[in-house]
Formats: sequence, C-alpha cells, structure tokens
Amino acid sequence: MFEFAGKVAVITGAASGLGHAFAQKGASLGMKLVLADVNPVALTQTVDALRERGADAIGVPTDVSDAAQVEALAQAALAAFGKVHLLFNNAGVGAGGFVWESPANDWSWVFGVNVMGVAHGVRVFTPIMLAQNEPAHIVNTASVAGLLSPPAMGVYNASKHAVVSLTETLYHDLQLAQAPVAGTVAGAQAAGRQVGCSLLCPAFVPTGIADAERARPSELRNAGAPTRSQIAADRQLHRAVQSGKLSAADVADITFEAIAARRFYIVTHPGIMATVKLRHEDIEQLREPTDPMSLKPEVKNAG
Repeated sequence: MFEFAGKVAVITGAASGLGHAFAQKGASLGMKLVLADVNPVALTQTVDALRERGADAIGVPTDVSDAAQVEALAQAALAAFGKVHLLFNNAGVGAGGFVWESPANDWSWVFGVNVMGVAHGVRVFTPIMLAQNEPAHIVNTASVAGLLSPPAMGVYNASKHAVVSLTETLYHDLQLAQAPVAGTVAGAQAAGRQVGCSLLCPAFVPTGIADAERARPSELRNAGAPTRSQIAADRQLHRAVQSGKLSAADVADITFEAIAARRFYIVTHPGIMATVKLRHEDIEQLREPTDPMSLKPEVKNAG
C-alpha cells in the first residue's frame, strides 16, 4: 500500500478541474503539495485557499510543454521539500473537428501540452524518484479518448492514445529498470520496485477542459474562423462535460484509492468498457472500426 501522509505530491494543471481535486484530496491526506499551472492567478488562488485550510503547499507557474519549465518545477519541489513521492502529469487541453480541418496550430498546442507535458514530467521526475529508493508513484492523465477513437476529436484522440502508450511503456521500463540483479545489494533493494505508475482514463467529468482555449498561447491561436465541424465538436464537448455524472472530487477519490493499491489502469467510468471491448474485437477480427457511439447507452452512461 502507498502511504500519503507527509509525502510530497507534484500536480500539474492544479488550478482547476481534476488537478484542483487532486490537490484537495492530497491536502486532506496530509500531503505536502507542489502545484503547477499555466494560469498564475488561478494557481495563487488555489494555493492560498489550501494554505488557509492548513495545507503545506507552494505554487510554481508552469507551461508543461516547455521542458525548461518542467525542470524548474522539479527543482522548486526539491528546494521546498527535498523529495517527490507522487507526480500527477495532469495538465491537458483539447481541440475538435474533422481531422483534415485541424490546423497545424491545433496539433502543436494539444500535443505540446497533452503529450510533451507528460513526456517532460516522466523524463524529469522519474530519475529523481528512482534515486530516492523509497516508494513513489506517477499518474499520467489520459482519457477514454485514449482507448477509443470518437469522430471529430482526432487531435485530442491521438494525443491521449500517445499518453496511453507512453504510460504502458513506462510501466514496462520501470519493471525492467528495477528488476533484481542476483547477488547484489542494489538488486535486493530494487526487488521492491519502489517506483510505480498508473494510467488514468476518465470519461466526461465537469471540469474546465471545454474552456481550455483561453489558455492557448497567442502564437498558436488560429487566424481563421472555426469550421462547422469544429463548432459542432465544441458544442458537443460542452454538453458532454456538463452532463458528467461523476465530479472531479469523485475521480480524485477513485484515483487515490488506485494509487494506494498500486493499480495501473484507472478507468473511472466502467460503463465505457463495453465500447473498449468492441474496439478490441474490431482489431482482433480485422474488421472496419465500429463507431464508438454505436453502443449509445454504454457510452452515454459512462459520462
């Protein structure tokens, strides 16, 4: 079991949505918090509110798409608390519309945050955790969009599929790196596999992901007007997010329970699994992809 009290958690995207809920949950469990977000005003408000409730927390404004800023985040965490035991690579953004109508800026922005943000977190923090030689854990936030391929969500889907593959590979790499070496002290220590990881795949949850556009850097904003497919996808996302049956706090509870049990796959909405199974059957039987919305009761109930 992973113990939380007194341990240090680093959370990206911590000023809203799931990240904010992770911070609140961590604080309630007595964790020391290093909170990162691209919005410095919202970040300061989050840190201040947690401190008022007695939490030991600092805020570090961070654009996770920038490798240097993630490295600075790690150094700030070590300077403040000396160690890092729990990392949430959680920051995420989204863009919709038909794949061929997604401008290059959409790909650069979404992949910069959703994929490179996770990659930077893994690259920077994993060596720190391994060197500590004590229990530590990494949680990468993907989505059911990393397990399915809904229409008009190509950029987001592709980014979250990348996070799924990255995290599954991270699991295997950690197993290999911490495999015992017979006859050595280091091998005996490594046998415990102190550093673990989890893949979080939530469905629709009422968060600010649908309003992520406001955080897009000016240099990556699109000059042209949105297409009909992009407008429709945006409306659908807003409706789906607001209709989510689980709150961010619910997802945080589920996630921390999974971390405590060292469980890898965290699927917060089990109703979606029928559609995941259908996709896998398509692959196994070499048939054309089934529309993920064809099992509408399961898909809708998953939100």
